[in-house]
Amino acid sequence: MKIMSPHTEAREILLQLASAIQQLSKDEYKEKIPLLSHSSIGEHTRHIIELFQQLFHGYNTGVVNYDERERNVLLQESIDFAVENIASIVINLCREDKNLEIATLYADEANGIASNYLRELIYNIEHCIHHQAIIKIGMTILGKDGISENFGVAKSTIAYKKQCVQ
Repeated sequence: MKIMSPHTEAREILLQLASAIQQLSKDEYKEKIPLLSHSSIGEHTRHIIELFQQLFHGYNTGVVNYDERERNVLLQESIDFAVENIASIVINLCREDKNLEIATLYADEANGIASNYLRELIYNIEHCIHHQAIIKIGMTILGKDGISENFGVAKSTIAYKKQCVQ
């Protein structure tokens, strides 16, 4: 299996996401799907986009707080707006690694955890793949069959399946 940089990997999965959601109508993108706990593909897409946006914001400030997402409804209602935001993320992925602090709230106490840009980029990649798996379920329910077999599948699983075939 070819090993890619986290920047290249993130670019690839985000472009897969953009391609997948462009197969949907506006109504399909916004449809609340009972099997997905009444969430929509658009809501999952918004969530992915906003975590990458929070990483970029935190890169600039030194502190990443994924809990402070904007929750921009337009991202979950407009495929075009979502794709524009994905394109912006892709353009801005290549950044030098640097130390970051992750701010989070557990047990009503503010906590800071040491991390770095590349570690958080990998977290966002894995998070995106997880939500792509959910999106794939939604697209299958909607009768969309033009989805890549590896969409929403972790790279380690893809590599393992290739090993088993040999």
